[in-house]
Amino acid sequence: MNTDDNNIQKFYQNLGKLFYAVASIDGNVEDIEIETLKQSVEAEWSSEKEASIIINMFDWLHKDQEYNANTCFKSFLNYMESHKALFTASRKASILKTARTVAHSFSRNNKSELILLAQLNLALK
Repeated sequence: MNTDDNNIQKFYQNLGKLFYAVASIDGNVEDIEIETLKQSVEAEWSSEKEASIIINMFDWLHKDQEYNANTCFKSFLNYMESHKALFTASRKASILKTARTVAHSFSRNNKSELILLAQLNLALK
């Protein structure tokens, strides 16, 4: 794997971390959140490979359950801070759209999800 492929893979893995944080911030990841994530990622991200990397990271975090939502969110923010050039306006819009869709999928947005989405919105500005 060359450096560019590795950088792209890390970018999409970090999106998987973010979307896991959104789904798990309330302490539970519901089946509807997983299904919504898969549908949203497949619709919003341009290639099957990108979607697969995001979903695989999300699934791994969900099955492993070693990392909590706050840890994953902070990890994403650190990655974003170190790789600002990868976060184009269109990617930021897709990130927000996907995060909001996942958060809204189960019983609409709860307080923890709203706070996390607000923090994400501020970080992406």
